Amino acid sequence: MGEIGEKKNLLIVDDDAPLRNRLARAMEDRGFTVATAASVAEGLAAARAAPPDYAVVDLRLADGNGLEVVEALREAREDMRIVMLTGYGNIATAVAAVKAGAVDYLAKPADADAITAALTERERALPPPPDDPMSADRVRWEHIQRVYEQCDRNVSETARRLKMHRRTLQRILAKYAPRS
Repeated sequence: MGEIGEKKNLLIVDDDAPLRNRLARAMEDRGFTVATAASVAEGLAAARAAPPDYAVVDLRLADGNGLEVVEALREAREDMRIVMLTGYGNIATAVAAVKAGAVDYLAKPADADAITAALTERERALPPPPDDPMSADRVRWEHIQRVYEQCDRNVSETARRLKMHRRTLQRILAKYAPRS
């Protein structure tokens, strides 16, 4: 695990109060000076007022998208280490988070040790392989869902872009997501 060093101001942006408070206490135990925000608006205000050294931002917040906060934090301070947390993880949002400026993307529930490692690790180019990676069926389903959403839930347009028959796509969409 990397060292915190002198830079240790951490902003946690999450609308789940119990999780936010528990994570704040755990990160304080690891040497961080923690500030918290419960919404996009509070996160943006904190980014402008005193940009921290580190940030942990939830993807879905009650008043908007955490990617807005990540972008604002990145603009406020280029060397900030930002980790995106989410309970709604998929490949598309992970890519969007990294493009917005996050250094890592963790699925909830993530423990404080994993978050600390993601925030402080600088030497490792790639994260370790997941203990329970998504199955090929799940990856395929995620891709189909992403294209379906990008086509404004239009089955015919989605089928055309995926180069599959419309009825086949309808059958796939009618099923539940495959297990991991």
